Amino acid sequence: MNNKIPYGRHHVTNDDIKEVLGVLKSDFLTQGPFVKKFELAFAKYIGSKYAVAVSNGTAALHLCTTVLNVSKGDKIITTPITFAATANCIRYCGGEVVFADINSENYLLDINKVRKLIEDSPKGTYKGIIPVDLAGRACDLEAFRDLANKHGLWLIEDSCHSPGGYFIDSKSKTQRCGNSVYADLAIFSFHPVKHIAAGEGGMITTNNKKLYNKLLNLRTHGIQQDSSLKKENHGVWHYEMQELGYNYRLNDIQSALGLSQLKRAGQGIKRRKEIASYYKDFFENKDYILGHSGFIEGHAYHLYIIEVKNRDGLINYLRNKNIVAQVHYIPLHLMPYYKKLGWKKGDFPNAELYYSRALSVPIYPTLSKNELNRVTSEIELFYN
Repeated sequence: MNNKIPYGRHHVTNDDIKEVLGVLKSDFLTQGPFVKKFELAFAKYIGSKYAVAVSNGTAALHLCTTVLNVSKGDKIITTPITFAATANCIRYCGGEVVFADINSENYLLDINKVRKLIEDSPKGTYKGIIPVDLAGRACDLEAFRDLANKHGLWLIEDSCHSPGGYFIDSKSKTQRCGNSVYADLAIFSFHPVKHIAAGEGGMITTNNKKLYNKLLNLRTHGIQQDSSLKKENHGVWHYEMQELGYNYRLNDIQSALGLSQLKRAGQGIKRRKEIASYYKDFFENKDYILGHSGFIEGHAYHLYIIEVKNRDGLINYLRNKNIVAQVHYIPLHLMPYYKKLGWKKGDFPNAELYYSRALSVPIYPTLSKNELNRVTSEIELFYN
């Protein structure tokens, strides 16, 4: 049988291994110099002033909602087509998740639906918005910022799929995903199938120094070690717990791996775009294709999504051929937990139609030409 082709795959090189071994032989496995090195390099890559490394993308989201003071009863708007953590971070703080439907053309949170939600509600109903750069396609954060400013809301950009992605703003400036020019905070994930794989890990980026300092504090149990920010100072050994925080640290082993992977991030994006271009040309004018990601400027192509006839039949056929296509995502409002909170089938027609047809086909930098041909050939064979 042919080798298995997953929808995504990490790539660890000898250079990555060398960096990790260097840490294992050093004096610090955690809370050492590599965490700061990774933060500084990542902030430079993204174009933000500050970056805070954390244990995973979910921790990043939770810290963001915490520093923005989400509390019981606060209503936050996000998309139903995302991973559960995007909405769950609101629930962790006691807030209420309010979903808005997606734009069926780009699968992103529909700003017009969000605008209607806000404008049809009493002033002050909502506290913030969490748009998601689904699959690596950049949201128009400038438009969301204008809407947020008009109604006094904050913005968190979920950029887990989009390091290296960008959009062009109204001033013809390239705005990289997560640079926090328009969002208050942005978050990233370093899960193995992401662009930068650290095993696990996450990053928060911001241009707001006050939020940055609070994130650093909450990341490590709420303990403050910066003498200029302490209430008291008993000596060089002194540390001070100022608030209830968490153990959301990233360690030096993961940071070294992430830093090494970051060095070739541009190369990975280039290869992903080559694969996306191939898919775009192949799927053009196929009668079984109901929609596909196409080739979009600024798309980071963490995923390449197609909408097809008989999606369930195709995914089962491909898996029998050792090709693991995947679905991103089951609409969150249809998950048992969120249904218990009052959401139901029929609430978001675009999201539900998308879910019934969407499939993520394999895309990752080490996907070979032969494997790519195998994927498309098997899809063609299924329909013919």
